[in-house]
Order: sequence, then C-alpha cells, then structure tokens
Amino acid sequence: MDDAIKPVVDWLREHNPTVEEIPEDLDLIENRLIDSLGFMEFILMLEDLIGRELRLDQIDVNQFRTLRSLTDHFLKE
Repeated sequence: MDDAIKPVVDWLREHNPTVEEIPEDLDLIENRLIDSLGFMEFILMLEDLIGRELRLDQIDVNQFRTLRSLTDHFLKE
C-alpha cells in the first residue's frame, strides 16, 4: 500500500470495523464504506490530508469511488 493512501484506509477501517482488506479497485460508495452521512466527514479528512480545500461544486463523485481514483485525483505529487 502506498504511504499516501494509508490515512484514507485507516479512516475507512475506523468507520467500518468489520472490513479487513480494501482492494484499490473496490467501489467504496457502492460497498457502503463511504455513505451519504459520512461523505462530508470524509471530504474534511481528505482536505486535511492534502492540505487544501476541495470545491464541492467541482467534485465528481467518481473521484471518490476507489482507493485508486483517490490516489490518482488527490494524492499524486
């Protein structure tokens, strides 16, 4: 696992204690690891991690579907 995505995985595991492994291509929304109630909390955690505010009017939910897409859109240097 890439060190950049580890805080995201830790957050997901903390909020989904029954989940052991999270493959990088697992749909996090479809599999309810991120739900509508937790989405804003997830956004705030991600903003803290990347050090900038995300503009909600420019967010595409598909950017949050998998660990791979999160890495590609937010965590690559």
